[in-house]
Amino acid sequence: SPSGDTSRHGCWRRQAGELGSPGKGEKKPMTTKVLIVDDELAIRDALGRKLRREGFDVMLAGDGLEGLRVFHTERPDLVVLDIVMPEMSGLTVCARIREVAETPVMMLSAQAVTEEDIIEGLNAGADEYLVKPVRLNEFVARIKALLRRAEMALPGMEAGYNDGYLNVDLQRRHVHVDGQKVHLTPTEFKLLVVLLENAGRVVSQRDLLEQVWGPEYVDDVYYPRVYISQLRRKIEPDPANPIYILTEHRVGYRFEKQGKYSHK
Repeated sequence: SPSGDTSRHGCWRRQAGELGSPGKGEKKPMTTKVLIVDDELAIRDALGRKLRREGFDVMLAGDGLEGLRVFHTERPDLVVLDIVMPEMSGLTVCARIREVAETPVMMLSAQAVTEEDIIEGLNAGADEYLVKPVRLNEFVARIKALLRRAEMALPGMEAGYNDGYLNVDLQRRHVHVDGQKVHLTPTEFKLLVVLLENAGRVVSQRDLLEQVWGPEYVDDVYYPRVYISQLRRKIEPDPANPIYILTEHRVGYRFEKQGKYSHK
């Protein structure tokens, strides 16, 4: 069959070399494993075909429960999750993944995404939202941007930041708040790192969009506000009265370093 899928909820794996693989004289990219979980066969097949043409190793699943099983078996580099699915919702699958791994997760939504949707997804551990119908070229661009965020080169900072309350270890990509490890998604971590790199200086919303999300996101003007709010909730002693991530009205955001234990 054109799709190769054996059932509506079936799951199988397709190698990048089965379709659109590089010729002998071309450079073969490193194979990146992507798991697509969507109960609509036509959508997951179209997304899978597009990613295979781009050189990705693609796995497909038709419902949330099967997707979670495949995740634990295959350990993909990135997961694409439809939100509304049988057996287990995409948000639940994302939360289960976050219990064991920091794999980048993109959510697919059949309706316009609101800030409340993004916050709900962030609470579950998602990194990205894309609204259906999915434009294939945009889908690939955002997949690559999300992978860049997850695999970003570490900045030229010696060790990170530690004031006794907030401890950011860049080498291990660990964040501790008041001695407790805090989970940040790849996007949240990169946002924090960009602000740290520019500590004491205002970073405009546009610069944050370009540096954290990539040039594909310059029109998503609400992203910084929503993600900053979520980051404050995770690292600030009092998110309603932040001391680390300060807002410069109509301009952007600034990270303010604190003296040792000064806020305790």
